[in-house]
Amino acid sequence: MENESFADYILNEKDWGKKLEIMYYLKKKTGIYYNNSVIFKTLITKMFLDYLKSNNPEVKVDENVVITARLLCDCLKVENSTNIEEIKSYATKGAEYLSSLGFDDRFCKICEGVNRYAIQENRAIESDILELADQFGGMLLDRPERVGFAPDEALVLLQFRNLKDKNNKLLPQFVNFINFLQKVEV
Repeated sequence: MENESFADYILNEKDWGKKLEIMYYLKKKTGIYYNNSVIFKTLITKMFLDYLKSNNPEVKVDENVVITARLLCDCLKVENSTNIEEIKSYATKGAEYLSSLGFDDRFCKICEGVNRYAIQENRAIESDILELADQFGGMLLDRPERVGFAPDEALVLLQFRNLKDKNNKLLPQFVNFINFLQKVEV
């Protein structure tokens, strides 16, 4: 299509492996934040969505939207930033940027909900999925200031520190998902 936006282009691509390729070229062209941590968190997201489909079919989300949002929600993140204002504002600025690429308000709000710095009433369940994959995946990865946590440690921190007193509607299912993965681990 002649007037197709970037949003239409990536959302119309249903193969998530091809979405990774699109993201690679978008990074080359625009310099957005896209690295192995984004891919890792997207893989966690994909596996969790598959788990939900099999074990909680009443949870209805558009997998294509969630995968695309997970790939793009960190687009304006600053790697290893210690500036708290940058950390607090990257998701909101990213949502504004995504709007300029043709994404609708709902998609941009889902992406903005990857963290809880932006005030959101009626938070989308898709944002809960992004938040879980982002926080859990981030704790598993090494950072300049610390080594990554073991999955069981990360899960405890997710439940009893990071999301303590937060209303993430899918936290119990995510805990079950991680426990399931640990049982399957060879």
